Amino acid sequence: MKIGIIGAGNIGGNLTRRLTALGHDVSVANSRGPHTLTALAEETGARPVPVEEAARGAQVVVVTVPVKALPDLPSGLLDGAADGVAVIDTGNYYPQRDGRIAAIEDEGLTESRYAERELGHPVIKAFNETYAQDLLDRSRPAGAPDRMALPVAGDDADAKRKVRDLIDELGFDTVDAGGLDDSWRQQPGTPVYGMRADAEAVTKALGEASPERPADFRG
Repeated sequence: MKIGIIGAGNIGGNLTRRLTALGHDVSVANSRGPHTLTALAEETGARPVPVEEAARGAQVVVVTVPVKALPDLPSGLLDGAADGVAVIDTGNYYPQRDGRIAAIEDEGLTESRYAERELGHPVIKAFNETYAQDLLDRSRPAGAPDRMALPVAGDDADAKRKVRDLIDELGFDTVDAGGLDDSWRQQPGTPVYGMRADAEAVTKALGEASPERPADFRG
């Protein structure tokens, strides 16, 4: 597939490494410009592009930037994407980094519902509760007894299926974590956050989550 990755930090960089190794056509962008992505491009074969071009023709777009940076992304960012594009939000709200965001804390939006509003496009929440290094180190073939599962939340069934299939290709099982309004179950401070476990344990952890945001994750 043609995949655009916006953000080249730990998650974005490792997804670039994994997805190019699987043969996908990856364009990668960051806020500092393509010239800062030369080493990653040489390592992986991904194309470094300006942020405005990252989604052009893409069937999947991964937005992996700090939550505070979402309002600064170019308007119309996804206008050139392929029909039916699946947009993945990997973001987590950390008030100590992002500042206090009233839409999340006062209006009660889930972090990915806020991302959806800022992007102007439906999103699928995935990759937010796993460690970036695990994307490189913990890939396992289907059926392996130690295969990790990742929760995936979203409202668009077709987009969710596309994302879950991609995660399976990356070497991880998935658990359907419900719609985007249920995605608080995988936000920071919940039982599943940072979990390295199989689908049964992840499903149990999602069910044990509390909708009350922990004090450490409130501004």
